[in-house]
Amino acid sequence: MVPAARESLLDAAYTALARRPWSAVRMVDVAAAAGVSRQTLYNEFGSKEGLARALVRREADGYLAGVERALAGGPRGPADLRERLTATAEWTTSTARENALVRAMLTGCWSERLPAPTLTAVPSASAVPAQRRADGPLPSPGDFVALVRDRAVAALKGAGPLPPPDTTELARSCELAVRLALSCVAAPPAEGGVAELVRTALPCQLTA
Repeated sequence: MVPAARESLLDAAYTALARRPWSAVRMVDVAAAAGVSRQTLYNEFGSKEGLARALVRREADGYLAGVERALAGGPRGPADLRERLTATAEWTTSTARENALVRAMLTGCWSERLPAPTLTAVPSASAVPAQRRADGPLPSPGDFVALVRDRAVAALKGAGPLPPPDTTELARSCELAVRLALSCVAAPPAEGGVAELVRTALPCQLTA
């Protein structure tokens, strides 16, 4: 199956999940919404559990891609490191607010409406590379902290006024921003509150 068709099936599953609990989402309906046969759907994902894992994997990847964009800043985005971390925190809270799967992944709180695949890898006999990846380990909330922190350090190291010896401090600041964002996902602050929290908490040396 071409990647576009797989994405259409995942889009159909995501739309179905927005309308009804995962337990009520039927594979035949997902296939029909994507314009393919049910057998094609099973060939691609193997089972409803496989579809759930693929959907969760895609939403995790989408969240992390947004993190990369926020950290990149320019050409029109924020130039200094503190503002890039603030943008990352804002992306985290806004995505969690709009995407129930991202919120569940970041907090570890899966409601009864959502699929809740095991985070450990499952045996995979799929011939589809994307599905084999989805059948691998899925990130836990702690994994997300480490992933975003490490990506932030890699993106920001050498991008601002901090000299190389301050890498450890930069890592602490990156993790602080991530954890503040996650706390705001669990207990949302007032409008714009996450940005103010991050700007206040991060050291002024991060400002170019």
